[in-house]
Amino acid sequence: MVILGYWKRHLRPLLIILLAGLIGTCSSPPALLDQVVDLGELRVVTRNSPTSYTVSPDGPAGPEYDLVQSFADELGVRLVINSVDSVSEIVPRLLSGEAHMAAAGLSITDSRREYLHFGHPYESVDVHLIYKLGTGRPRRIEDILDRSIEVLASSSHVEILESLQRKYPELTWTENADVEAADLLTKVAMGEVDLTIADSPDFAIQRHFYPSLRVALDLHVDDPIAWAFPKGAGDSLLARADEFVMAADDSGMLARVHDRYYGHIKKYDYVGTRNFIRHYASRLPRYRAMFEAAGAEYGVDWRLLAAIGYQESHWRANAVSPTGVRGIMMLTEATADYLGLEDREDPESSIFGGARYFLRQTERVPDTVDEPDRTWMALAAYNVGFYHLKDARMIAEWQGGDPDSWIDISAALPLKAQHKWYSRVPYGYARGWEPVLYVNNIRAYYDILIWLTEQEETEEAETLPDLSHDPTA
Repeated sequence: MVILGYWKRHLRPLLIILLAGLIGTCSSPPALLDQVVDLGELRVVTRNSPTSYTVSPDGPAGPEYDLVQSFADELGVRLVINSVDSVSEIVPRLLSGEAHMAAAGLSITDSRREYLHFGHPYESVDVHLIYKLGTGRPRRIEDILDRSIEVLASSSHVEILESLQRKYPELTWTENADVEAADLLTKVAMGEVDLTIADSPDFAIQRHFYPSLRVALDLHVDDPIAWAFPKGAGDSLLARADEFVMAADDSGMLARVHDRYYGHIKKYDYVGTRNFIRHYASRLPRYRAMFEAAGAEYGVDWRLLAAIGYQESHWRANAVSPTGVRGIMMLTEATADYLGLEDREDPESSIFGGARYFLRQTERVPDTVDEPDRTWMALAAYNVGFYHLKDARMIAEWQGGDPDSWIDISAALPLKAQHKWYSRVPYGYARGWEPVLYVNNIRAYYDILIWLTEQEETEEAETLPDLSHDPTA
């Protein structure tokens, strides 16, 4: 059965607009940009989603958050985030006046244009039909007519299905207003539903957690994504936002934000991801307490240390490379001597030594480098050596880039393998593509470890007894 959700998508927003007009005064309100400046706040509605906005122990983050925070800083006002859990909540929050704009990864669609103005696109996404490996890949729309499909209510994905339904009347689906894209992808991976529709960034993230997810069909390609503003509020804030977005594109800010959240997931290794998740259960438990203790002692997230260890040795204490590096953290003999380690193959010595060595690289990165770029550069130095990183910073500057930006360093490091460049820098040749791949792999492993440990915490919380009504608790 198709749950159309017509009220939420069309009638409710239009009714809000009508009521706003009826209760308004005869005088014109101030321009929206003036309201923001006078209030001293930019109120933004966004989604609780890895592709938009999340809150971690380190504070708020996410692609949309980074951009809109920079926009608020440029306006000289405080950012106030109004986060929602469902796409269906975004437009009503915006049209009710609770927010000045929406920064929530919204596609520009004809139906949304009826009651929203969209700014200059800052990203484009592909829209995928997703299935689970082993259930039979649909290759045509005709192949999905007898399959269960669940999508986000009030999303552009519903409009795609409605368009297809005009040609295929027997096409049916279910809309869910209480979940996010990640939840629906999980349902497909768990076999609870046959198919869903997901934008490429959501799929790119979740496939690392569920290696069995696959793209069946591309339903749309290069869908533009933009910030949204309520109609009837003028275009002053929209025009200023467009100036910001275009300047952010020209300056490389958009590319840096994209790299921060998606740069490490461009290349996907299905077999490698499955092996990692399997080794998480079979190998890591022997060393987890050591990683946790080393992380606590040196102020580093133990999961990042474990990700380094997996990249280095796949969590094998007796690992030895052809070049003679050994142990879980694959330390050279010179590094072990520098750290005062007697046995590189002793797991605890290797893990604590690797943590100390990583912390040392972090301290050597210039103070002008902010997180997370600081961590990525320290990882590159752990792999290729700090002096080769210094050379890459020089090359980045020569190319007109930012030596404090990982995205520019990751472009400069591979040039250390070209005579044109390595002949000009103090420390010469290096296989500069290797530290870039090294960092990207660790970032991917780190993301999966965060997800796996959070799943554990959720399961543990669900098994705890409810003591809220226990007088002895």
